[in-house]
Amino acid sequence: MTGHSTSTVQQFELFIDGESAPAASGETIPIVDSATEAAFAEVAAGGADDIDRAVAAAEASTTEWLGMSPPERGRVLNRAAALIRENKDSLAELLTRENGKPISQARTEIEVGARYFEYYAGATDKIQGETIPLGREYVDFTIREPLGVTGHIVPWNFPVSLFARSVAPSLAAGNAVVVKSAEQTPLTSVELGKLLDEAGVPDGTINVVPGYGADAGAALTTHAGVNAIAFTGSVPTGKEVAATAARQLKHVHIEAGGKNPNVVFPDADLEDAIEGTLISIFTRNAGQVCSAGDRLLVHEDIHEEFLDRLVEAVEDLTMGPGLEDPDVGALVSKEQYEKVRSYVDVGKQELGEPVVDGVPDDAEESTGYFVGPTIFDDANNDLRIAREEIFGPVLAVIPFATEEEALEIANDSDYGLSAGIFTNDLERAHRFARDVVAGQVYVNEWFAGGVETPFGGHRDSGFGREKGLEALDQFTTTKNVCLSIGE
Repeated sequence: MTGHSTSTVQQFELFIDGESAPAASGETIPIVDSATEAAFAEVAAGGADDIDRAVAAAEASTTEWLGMSPPERGRVLNRAAALIRENKDSLAELLTRENGKPISQARTEIEVGARYFEYYAGATDKIQGETIPLGREYVDFTIREPLGVTGHIVPWNFPVSLFARSVAPSLAAGNAVVVKSAEQTPLTSVELGKLLDEAGVPDGTINVVPGYGADAGAALTTHAGVNAIAFTGSVPTGKEVAATAARQLKHVHIEAGGKNPNVVFPDADLEDAIEGTLISIFTRNAGQVCSAGDRLLVHEDIHEEFLDRLVEAVEDLTMGPGLEDPDVGALVSKEQYEKVRSYVDVGKQELGEPVVDGVPDDAEESTGYFVGPTIFDDANNDLRIAREEIFGPVLAVIPFATEEEALEIANDSDYGLSAGIFTNDLERAHRFARDVVAGQVYVNEWFAGGVETPFGGHRDSGFGREKGLEALDQFTTTKNVCLSIGE
């Protein structure tokens, strides 16, 4: 991409008002390849002064962007999608190096990012109001208007697709955007900002400020010129962002954590259920997914058979550097590696040795932040490993006896993001979908859905919806117009 190299370390800057720029402080953040533990890039470390510049640029640009006709805004977003696809290989390599995920998954994520811009390009001329019948003497209608400047706090686990997931609908609605990318994975966000600019988004309409949460993130959340915040990240930070936004009466939506139940019944296609379990917690980004199926509820009649087959499948998985395209890549950072390992230790204290232990025997001497699939059996909802979000490839297996018990276990959580069921009983699937506390329910395929399907949660998983046409509601407000026209 367009970062420049000093020796072997690439240099990346902020992207504000259509130009690359260093941080006002002159400080940088090293970006580490989690497979090698070596810094391969540096990025400017944005702070409050840089957020000020970005918000000012965004405010100044709103007239030009909103002044474009909706079809023209749609064409710009379609050009952005095309440019993302044209740069898929270089973006995917950059994503793998900054995040650790396998290169094939990185390529898929780039395509998903392009698809978001493509999808919302088609919505720009369909954001419409309603007429309200008040009687012959009145004409009453609503207009959906953009909010102005929206702030986007993007996490490190899917830095391309989650950038696109909130930025694309905001731009489609006519807003200007300031993105605070995660300090672990900011490089692809910077490059996406440049591609949007190249596609024809006016200068200042897209701004990307990498930086630490306490500096750039806090400044963005509290800035008086920002009218809405879209946050994806941890529960504690999400609560803090929501409280700050509420005090300032900003629009806000929060997508936080999950501890999601994956329920398998005896009548399920067990091969599909095993494949779904592998994807849900192990092979998709090494379990670093808010909607991961990290609680596996298995009916007691098939518990032993299913576990044996799952262990066999797990033992066939490969783990290694993302550029080698294994099944499981490295965790994103040393901090995340240490967190996941600490939860493996917690599991051993609570349940004894796991059925599969993903911590390598030579972990202390080896290079890279690798933790493989780890399975603890005979867990229950009183245990920390079954209640707390680990955000890594660690699975708690919980047996159950009846449909009612499975639902009770599934709903006994502080979260309510995702849930899944594997069964060939259509009535049971519908009962589960009706009664489980979750924002999305997968039936016989974990992660079923697409950019078109709304996504969000309940309880500590947050509020508001992203993806699909519902996402446009998060970035618009309704104005009512009432005309008295006489009898």
